[in-house]
Amino acid sequence: MCVDLHTHSIYSDGTSTPEELVLQAALLKLRGLAITDHDTMEGYREALDAGNRAGICIVSGLEISCLHGPLSLHMLGFGVDPENAVLNCKLQQLQDGRRTRNRQILAKLADLGIQISDDELQENSKCGQTGRPHIARLLVEKRIVSGMDQAFRRYLGKGKPAYVERFCFKAAEAIDFIHGAGGAAVLAHPGILSQDMRLQTRLVHELVERKLDGLEVFHPAHSKKVQKKLHGLTQRYNLITTGGSDYHGGNHGDKGLAGDKRNICPPDAILEELLERIEAIRVNGSNGSNGSKKK
Repeated sequence: MCVDLHTHSIYSDGTSTPEELVLQAALLKLRGLAITDHDTMEGYREALDAGNRAGICIVSGLEISCLHGPLSLHMLGFGVDPENAVLNCKLQQLQDGRRTRNRQILAKLADLGIQISDDELQENSKCGQTGRPHIARLLVEKRIVSGMDQAFRRYLGKGKPAYVERFCFKAAEAIDFIHGAGGAAVLAHPGILSQDMRLQTRLVHELVERKLDGLEVFHPAHSKKVQKKLHGLTQRYNLITTGGSDYHGGNHGDKGLAGDKRNICPPDAILEELLERIEAIRVNGSNGSNGSKKK
């Protein structure tokens, strides 16, 4: 059986509701699912209720953009308590940063003769965290670009005319507040950082010193060769292995959830490993590496 520990809903930049994601997971007979929306856990309760009805293990999760030196990384947090006060304070800072950046992007587009109002953006987003994908969707709807990819290539991508940096925590800070909320910190899709994997070897060593818990090994962007090298790093540093489809629905042209014949199938054994590490973190008050052994 498969699990999918990396998906996105309408509460960030996906197009499916949490309940719809759970129903898709049930059709694919997935054993476990995590909704890892960007900078928010707003959809967790809805997913949990739907998961209880469908008999699917729902792991609380989120995805946080962060920095490590010059590198822009994504950190997944699993098993975090959605009611944790410190976590919610940190998420509020990230959400405020998103709103500030959105206003600055709209101002830059206006300077380029492209008018998008904040009301239009909120109507397009409807709920959850609003960001560049929602702005890109409006550019498509206004026929300024032919598709989402072109919106980023022409206007919204790094170095493009309407690009704006946003507030991010350092990776060590993200790991720390994920642990503080009782969760495990996992580096998302590390294989995309460098295809030859030279960068990742040093990066993982540095993040392990900051108490990183795991690596997302199974991901649609990871070749079998990259997966093998990442597995080697998990063994070397006693890290857990996770994986998922990184499903966004129609926004990113995704193939589907894990377990779909067109996509990956992270084995359900990684769910047990993840839950063991989360329990160790809650007991030990750290990354739990001394209390969790690789199988």
